[in-house]
Amino acid sequence: MKMITKNSDYAIRAILYLAGQRDRFVPSREIAAQEEIPLIYLRRILQELIKGKIAESKEGVAGGVKLKIEPADISVAKVINIIQGGIQMLDCMFRKEICKNRVSCVLRKRMISIEEKVKQEFLELSIQDLINDNK
Repeated sequence: MKMITKNSDYAIRAILYLAGQRDRFVPSREIAAQEEIPLIYLRRILQELIKGKIAESKEGVAGGVKLKIEPADISVAKVINIIQGGIQMLDCMFRKEICKNRVSCVLRKRMISIEEKVKQEFLELSIQDLINDNK
């Protein structure tokens, strides 16, 4: 069960840093250094955030990355979806085979309900909420 991957964590931390630097394009090396994120991972993550229309980039001496939309309009769920394809708590696979009890599993039914509630919480949680929590 892995709800949030390391890359999603890195992405959220990078977005939080960019939110504090709204007036300029920030070099990826600066974000990596300030947030202690390995640069090789960060560059891949930033490319995904650009594809996902959360960030934009600019090349050149004054280049870098900056947020394209307001932190209040970026849900944590959106970031997770871009980086890891969604939130998944339930893994009904064992050694790459579907569990034989998948259909009748009572725990699975409860876990699906819990997973939906977690997804809704992340959908309602914005980057701005995280910024406000940090004040």
